[in-house]
Amino acid sequence: MLPIETLLPELKQTLEANTTALLQAPPGAGKTTRVPLALLDAPWRNDRKILMLEPRRLAARSAARFMAKQLGEAPGQTVGYRTRLDTRVSEATRIEVVTEGILTRLIQNDPLLEDYAAVLFDEFHERSLQADLGLALVRESQQALREDLRLLVMSATLDTEPLAHVLGDVPVLTSEGRAFPVAVLYRPLPRQGRLVDQVVATIQEALRDQTGSLLVFLPGAGEIRRVAQQLTGQLPGNTVLAPLYGNLKAEEQDQAIAPAAQGTRKLVLATAIAETSLTIEGVRVVIDAGQQRRAVFDPNSGMTRLVTGKVSKASAEQRKGRAGRVEPGVCYRLWSESEQFGLAGHTPPEIQAADLAPLVLELAQWGARAPEQVAWIDAPPKAHWQQAVDLLHWLDLLDAEGAITEHGKAARELGLHPRLAHMVIRARALGLGPLAAELAAILEERDLLGPGAGADLHERVLVLRGGRSPRGLDTARLKAVQQAARRLSREGPAGELPVASEVGRVLALAYPDRIARRRAGIMPRYQLSNGKGAVLREDDRLAREEWLVAADLDGKARESTIYLAAPADLATLELDLAAHVKESEEAQWDDRRGLVVARHVRKLGALVLAEKPLPQVAPELVLQGLLDAVRRKGLDSLPWSDRARQWRARVQLLSARFTGEWPSVSDEALLSTLDHWLAPFMTGMQRWSDLARLDLVPALTSLLDYSKQQQLDKLAPPKLTIPTGQSVMLDYTADNGPVLAAKLQALFGWTETPAIAGGRVPVVIHLLSPAQRPLAVTADLGSFWRNVYPDVRKDNRGRYPKHPWPEDPLTAQAQQGVKKRPAH
Repeated sequence: MLPIETLLPELKQTLEANTTALLQAPPGAGKTTRVPLALLDAPWRNDRKILMLEPRRLAARSAARFMAKQLGEAPGQTVGYRTRLDTRVSEATRIEVVTEGILTRLIQNDPLLEDYAAVLFDEFHERSLQADLGLALVRESQQALREDLRLLVMSATLDTEPLAHVLGDVPVLTSEGRAFPVAVLYRPLPRQGRLVDQVVATIQEALRDQTGSLLVFLPGAGEIRRVAQQLTGQLPGNTVLAPLYGNLKAEEQDQAIAPAAQGTRKLVLATAIAETSLTIEGVRVVIDAGQQRRAVFDPNSGMTRLVTGKVSKASAEQRKGRAGRVEPGVCYRLWSESEQFGLAGHTPPEIQAADLAPLVLELAQWGARAPEQVAWIDAPPKAHWQQAVDLLHWLDLLDAEGAITEHGKAARELGLHPRLAHMVIRARALGLGPLAAELAAILEERDLLGPGAGADLHERVLVLRGGRSPRGLDTARLKAVQQAARRLSREGPAGELPVASEVGRVLALAYPDRIARRRAGIMPRYQLSNGKGAVLREDDRLAREEWLVAADLDGKARESTIYLAAPADLATLELDLAAHVKESEEAQWDDRRGLVVARHVRKLGALVLAEKPLPQVAPELVLQGLLDAVRRKGLDSLPWSDRARQWRARVQLLSARFTGEWPSVSDEALLSTLDHWLAPFMTGMQRWSDLARLDLVPALTSLLDYSKQQQLDKLAPPKLTIPTGQSVMLDYTADNGPVLAAKLQALFGWTETPAIAGGRVPVVIHLLSPAQRPLAVTADLGSFWRNVYPDVRKDNRGRYPKHPWPEDPLTAQAQQGVKKRPAH
């Protein structure tokens, strides 16, 4: 019997008396497959359906199949599922397991959710963007429209406090689960070791020393392939190797989670996809590489990059628990026991690092135009929200007030990312609707051809149309993408095969900020219209193209690698994007010639399409050119006085201590706001040498209003008065500053360590000898006088006999010079 069974009666009673509840149950308790079935006979259901949200397609499909099997049925009868490319439901279906985007569309189309009696959120601890959005929308619908709608949030490692804030005082039920003890063995990576090598060595150790099947957690498909390659010919004959990650064929995923055949043991190499929801029978050994790969969105570039980092403690515990499902197990962790203590408690919610354009468009349809209008568990970052709003305005999906436009409503109906939806609709007007539908289907799905196939999207279109059939092609995924393309296309089957430049033309509608122009040089390096750099592999067939549109990049800060792209024609780009091509006069600093160069330019974003020099340079353009020089040379090229450096360090300290109350004065922040704080103080300057007379303190001070200027001197004073009555400058630029340096004798009687920032930051005292050499450093004067001074006195009073070295420094008079002569 599954552990959740003993809790089911209480759960049913709770949902009879309450409309909302939280259920915490560890992996293997049975919550995913037993709870929906148990609620089928609930009297409040009234023959309405139960909707369960699963974060991943594989988990949704697997859970539905398992429940259907328990009823002796096939999926699509009492229990069905809906994913983006695969649906198994019928009139008889009473439990629908859906992936995340499906729920959002259901509630947008019917805010009452009239067909449903309950919505269950499974594995909510993963805190995906769509789960957070779905919960917010369902909760609002429940409160405003459907008081009888049941809402159950289920999780393995649920932190109930943030949820309690949003949901109110709702019942929390906990299942203890059935976990056998799992021994933890630490196998940290050697100093110069490679992760893949350590994983292979630990697998071989576990195969030798342990029984049962093995589950190995790796950060991504690339590491899985490399480990599998190293293990070729190295495994015992009774061991079956099974990879498990999102881009595998469905049947290969199913094989990975199926029980091992009699007399064999399974070695599953998996990503975080196996962390929750899925049960892999027979596993009693887990090997955890301790890393996870997360998508992180950069609002400045509009691109998402994959970042590999350490797992959280919660994830590590989830993974460990996979080894103790049916009997005592073993978990090998490829990090040290001391590193375990330093892991973050939980993985940050996706809303903190995701592209928010789809979410903002959904909320605009819902009627919410600002993040404050939604009851979030964690509010989205302001920069991410604003970038999404800007993009949606640019694509004409939102109007000036932030309301969804008719174009936006049509785009949202397609169920695509707003970029791709805009592309499909606009391409129809160009007679390229079928091609846009194909590209959208290709880009929404994982790459059909996989790594090593080159970046050319035209090649993918040819494969989709049957013009190419490369070896190893996943025919099931190909058919699913073809079906998705047919659903998106209003114009019937595609006609003649498109030329490559047509693919680029259509892509540019979705990615105008990723139009790329080849830089001069041997390597295929490009500048993007968003101002960033990008590079292609040298052997890529697109490497000779001067103009590209990049659809998929890795999002690295300095120079992104282009994964998917198509060639483009400049004349066509200018025609289609005419509204976004800008003409202006601008100035730049020419470092080689040492002067400001002005020109008339026609630009698409940061890309210069055409330019010609200006015969005369207006003063405001000269100023613009000098500011450009500062940006290129960096802040250190400005004439920083010690006073200016101290001012900046003082504000930096307060900005760190009083988050959000003081402006950032980092290099990035100051360089991005030169027009605001520096430009007004450069009026009349003509050449770089003129900047030498700049006083940066008044310019920097302009960053603060009058009240903040007064607070600055109070919270971070430039000097302090010491017991001798002298004022001593503080050094805020010193390591571990602020630092006050003074002769030891000048501080006699000073027992209270001075502090700044409203008492939050103690001043570090450098006690100097009469020869101005450091004797001691302390941030606790009282402790210094009691515990350290006796030794300092013993070591130095013979060396400096003319200076006072009293036994009791707390009652001695502070003085700057030598001993006072006795009076006669």
